[in-house]
Order: sequence, then C-alpha cells, then structure tokens
Amino acid sequence: MTFSLPELRLLEASNTDLAHRAGGFDTLAEGLDYAARGRTGFNFYSGRGNLEDVLSYRDLRDAAIATGRRLIKTGLKRGERVAVVGETSREFLEVFFGCQYAGLVPCPMPYSMYIGGRDAYVERIAGMMMSARASAVVATDEMRGQISDAAAMVGVSNLLTHSELAGAPDGGVDLVPFGRDDIAYIQYSSGSTSNPKGVLISQRAIMTNANGILREGTKTTHDDRAMSWLPLYHDMGLVGFCLSPVLGQHTVDYLPTTAFARRPALWLKIMSENRCTTTFSPSFGYDLAARRVNGSAGDYDLSCVRVAGIGGDMVRPDVLQYFAEKMAPAKFDPKAFMPSYGMAEATLAVTFTDRDDTFRVDCVDRAQCKLTRKAVPATEEVKRNPDRVRYFVTCGRPIPGHEVEVRNDAGETLGERDIGHIMIKGPSLMTGYFENDEATEAVMLEDDWLATGDMGYLLDGEIVITGRSKDLILHNGRNIWPQDIEWAAERVEPLRGGDVAAIAVEGDGGDDDVVVLVQCRLHDEEEREVLRREVAAVVHQTAGVECHIALVPPKSLPFTSSGKLSRAGAKVRYVSGDIQEFVPETFAGIGVDAEPMHAVQGAK
Repeated sequence: MTFSLPELRLLEASNTDLAHRAGGFDTLAEGLDYAARGRTGFNFYSGRGNLEDVLSYRDLRDAAIATGRRLIKTGLKRGERVAVVGETSREFLEVFFGCQYAGLVPCPMPYSMYIGGRDAYVERIAGMMMSARASAVVATDEMRGQISDAAAMVGVSNLLTHSELAGAPDGGVDLVPFGRDDIAYIQYSSGSTSNPKGVLISQRAIMTNANGILREGTKTTHDDRAMSWLPLYHDMGLVGFCLSPVLGQHTVDYLPTTAFARRPALWLKIMSENRCTTTFSPSFGYDLAARRVNGSAGDYDLSCVRVAGIGGDMVRPDVLQYFAEKMAPAKFDPKAFMPSYGMAEATLAVTFTDRDDTFRVDCVDRAQCKLTRKAVPATEEVKRNPDRVRYFVTCGRPIPGHEVEVRNDAGETLGERDIGHIMIKGPSLMTGYFENDEATEAVMLEDDWLATGDMGYLLDGEIVITGRSKDLILHNGRNIWPQDIEWAAERVEPLRGGDVAAIAVEGDGGDDDVVVLVQCRLHDEEEREVLRREVAAVVHQTAGVECHIALVPPKSLPFTSSGKLSRAGAKVRYVSGDIQEFVPETFAGIGVDAEPMHAVQGAK
C-alpha cells in the first residue's frame, strides 16, 4: 500500500473574516493569539523555489503552546534562556513562540555555513550560549554534533533536537505567558564574534517598534503579502519579516538564505508569482539579484511590489539605480524603494523614508567633506568630475516617539549637514546588553540616549549615514572613509561587490598605513599584477593616498551574520597572519566561487 502526502496549498495573502490590526498588542503571545483567528501565516520554499511547507498562524499557535509545555517539562524555570538555532523553518518559529507562552527567553543563534570552518562556528555558538547564560539549547537534527560540542564547552547539558522536543510529552503543565513589562528575547547583533553581546529586548520595545514599522514605515494594509530571504537569527529577518507580520496578520513567503545566495532570481520569481507587496534587503541583495537576471527580467512582473526596503548597511545609490534599470522590463517601480536606518539595539527600525516619494540622493563635494567635516553640496562644476563627489541616500525620519541627533566628539549637538556621531532615543531601545554592564554603559548615555557607533548628518530632518566611526582611517591628519576606497576599487574588473576591504595598519614609524585587501580570483601572475596596479591607481585618484594593495584568496574577508563587511575582523586577521597575500606557488588549487556569497558569510 502506498501513501501520498496531502497537496500543499499556498496560504492566503489576507484575511476575509478577521479585521486587520496593525499592531497595538501588549505582547507577542497576544499578537499571535489574534492572528491565529485568521487564515494567514508562513509559506516555506525550497532551494529550488518549490513550496515545501506551510504554517498558518492558527497552527503555529497550537504548536507553540505544545512546545512551551514540553520545554517546561524538561525542568526549565520561568525567565531562563533557551538558545535556539535560527534556521528558516517552522520548528524554529514553534520554539521561539513556545518560549513566549512558557515565560522563557529565546535566544536565536546563527546556523552554521562553515565560514572559518566547523571549529570557528562551534566556538562562536559556545560564546553566545555563555553570554546568554543559556539553560537549554534546541537545534536541528543535522546540527546536533556542532551544537553538542558548543554546549559541552560551556556546560549546557539540556540539549534537544527539534525531533526530540516534538516527541516529548506536553501534558500537565500550566503556562504563564510573558506580560507587557517582561523580556521578549535576546538578540545577538551581527557584529558579535569573539565577545558576543546579547541585546535584551522587552515586550514593550518590540511592540512599540512593530507598531512603528507597520503604521509609519511600510504603512501596512490588510492586502499586504511579504517575501523574505533574510535569516531569522538576524534582527531584520526576525523583527521585520516574522514578528511584525504576525502582529499585522500578514502572510510571509520564505526563501532560505542559502537558496537566495545560490539562486537570487528566485526572490524575484516568487514575488512575481505570489504578487508579494513588501520585501527588504541590504544593498548587496538587490545588486546580486539584478546581475543574475541577465536578459530575463521581462519574465517577471514586479508591479505588485509597493515597498522594496533597503537597510542593514549603507545604502548604495548606484545599486538601486542598477536594479531599477535592470528590472524595468519587470515593471518594477523605483518609487517602491524605501531606504531606512536601524539596528538591533533599537529592536530594529529607527527611521524610514516616505514610501510615496522617490528615494533622495545627496551629492556632496568630497574634498570639502574632508576639510570641513560638513556635507557641502557639490557645485555643477564639481559634479562633472565623478572622482570629486560622493553620493549619499537619505534614510528618512524617526518613527513616532523616537529622536535622532548628530553630535561632535565633545558631545555637542550639531546642525544640518554637519557630520558627526549618530545618537538615538526612544521606547524601542534595548533594556541593555544582557548581564554586561560595562558594554551597556559604554553606549547608553545621559537621558537615555544611545550612541549608535555610526557617523552621519541630518538633511531636512532626515538622517544620512556616512559610515561606522570605528572604521574611519586616519592618515596624515586626514579622515578617510573606507567605503570611498572600496567602492572605487570594486569598479575595477573583474572585482565584485564585497571583494575589497580598506583598513589602517600601524607602520614602522608608528603612523597608520592604508592597506587595501582585495579578494583575487585570477590565476595568472601577470594579470594579478595588472589588477594590483589598477586598484592602486583608482585608490590614489579617489582618496589621494598611497596604499599597499594586498591580493588575498577568495573568501578571505570576514562578514557579519547580516552580510556586512567586518573591517575590524579583516584587520585582526590580516595583522595576525590569518589573511595572507598571494605568492605564485601557493595560488594553485584555490577554489573560485561562481558568485560572491557575502550575503550569508557571517553564518556560512
């Protein structure tokens, strides 16, 4: 006798028998309780773009309550932390929301994709579990070995796979869900590596932030349908495309992050077929997808997309223009682009641009910026020389109840176009770094302001991001933005986005020397030397500095879990010798990727 599985049916985009609510709940559990009364939920796609699983909010609620009971029956006490590997799956969501009903604190952890190897991943997860003081860890069956090793390193004995948890009894337990004044979860920011810091997010903070996203950011309606390939262990994926959709009762179509990295056009294909209205990505995601469609853009219909958000890193106007041009045959409307600014320490969102306007680009005089630390608008004469200008995308105004200031090194508030340190304030801010007072005090300032570590300026009330303060290169008394060097160098063929890192390394005389790390895929020694000279010339023309060009193997540069280049990590690895330059006899045998994979390198 043979059995056939029931045919999967795509979950509906909207509810016909449940009134739409754009947030306004006290807790995540309360929000899921309401969403469970409708017909929407999550659709999971395979790496080939086939519908693989569906999970309605009704089924999620039932499974989460059962999972919460099973977790309590393992001996966990209210308020204890549960580390859970954040794979894009129903099992992760059942554990995360199960913790909400059981009064346990979930701590999403990256899944392994082997950047740096198995040992590096095990050490990273062990550090996160230790930071969270985790009492239990839940992982996929396939990852039991790595997670078991990590748990053993920090003395976590309560280890369960999803299948083991599902097979445990769930009766005889009364659950007490979190209340509005309780903690919701611990988020590990994308920069967490050797010294991970757990961002403590309260129920009040996530409710406030989700309200701002749904009402003032994407201005959601009952007809919206979201599409995401972002990892659920990262704040943009978790808050933007899991928690907020639950609180807005929206259906989300999920593509695994690894599948997007291999086949980025699947992102566009699923949006086109399912008539998705909302998506988000860092700039590199749009770049990667646009390059992969080649001449097939006309096969898609993206006229349905009303919000194409950009965040997670500096917004690159050239990438947005490239995507808009390549996807014009797909009827993509550039007005859908919505630049934004946010960070895990603010739950997620801080600012949004108006979705009804075309994104704004500010063209500034590069030389004047360096001289005055002010974003001086470029004159028409200066604009005629591309090397003399810098383009920045404005990232909008703060969501209601939040404030943004720009201050100088002395802590004094600056005026418009003055470049300085970005500070934020509001009810979405983290409670602090979990059990890390020193790190919390370093960023939480007087009157509840938070120092973001980002640099930027205000323009007509909107924030403009210029870079990370710790990445600034100080050379011969000048401030040099590493992005200026990197973006210029990446225009040299055959380099790609994410192939270049500009860092400062102390020289023999004690001064900082500029080193440009370039991932090289060329086998011929003469071709590599041509590439070295061309990059050096572009850097000198762009930034006016002599630098050392270090050609390094593919996959040498470290990236965070959200796909951001880690210049600090690159510097440490270069200085320590972990990143080494090519010499002719060592090049043979080094593999070359068909496509850059920095979209997921932080977890690979």
